[in-house]
Amino acid sequence: MSDRIMNSRKTRRRLAPSEKYEMFVSVLTGQATQREAAAKWGVDRSTVVHVCRVAKQGALDALAASVPGRPGQSVQEAALSRAEAEITRLRATVTEQAVALHLHEGKAAWD
Repeated sequence: MSDRIMNSRKTRRRLAPSEKYEMFVSVLTGQATQREAAAKWGVDRSTVVHVCRVAKQGALDALAASVPGRPGQSVQEAALSRAEAEITRLRATVTEQAVALHLHEGKAAWD
């Protein structure tokens, strides 16, 4: 390849989490537009849009998992505890139905 083609390629810039957060806050508070933030950190505008979208979704997930009076749970932990409660409820229902069926039909005779 010629030197001109190799020099025109951009190297990917990896942002630290603290830089991503700072970028998100500056766009959120209106201190910088997406274009200005992209120029400041040397990334593409689509990267700024993606960082803002991920930060917003992460904040929403954390707030959804937060229940007053309880220590914070992740989304997965909250879903797991709901699933375990449902399993316990269903197990109790099946047990009730089995007892009712046994009382209604009686014990089967041994052949």
